[in-house]
Amino acid sequence: MRRSHSGGYGYEPLPSTSHNTMEDENERMTEELKDKIHALKSLSIDIGTEVKYQDKMLKGMDDDFDRTSGSLSGSVARVLRLAKAGHNYYILYLFVFSIAVFFVLWIILKFK
Repeated sequence: MRRSHSGGYGYEPLPSTSHNTMEDENERMTEELKDKIHALKSLSIDIGTEVKYQDKMLKGMDDDFDRTSGSLSGSVARVLRLAKAGHNYYILYLFVFSIAVFFVLWIILKFK
């Protein structure tokens, strides 16, 4: 390895700063960190509140879907019982009623 012949080792001391300046800088940075931690805490509390609210809404929707599913399966069971009973006139009446309703709606919308 080569050594420079300048006679020095290239060491330069850090610029002198007073102890109070570093202390003030540390205090400022501590306050900034404290503010950021407070903001994160507030945000996490808000997220927790929102999660609880959304969970409550989802449970309500789940209950509504369960009730609707029960009602729908009951209706389907009654329609199947009607179809198996051999009374095909009910299906014919339902078909004629549907045609009549669509015809009346078509007339109303056409002349509106």
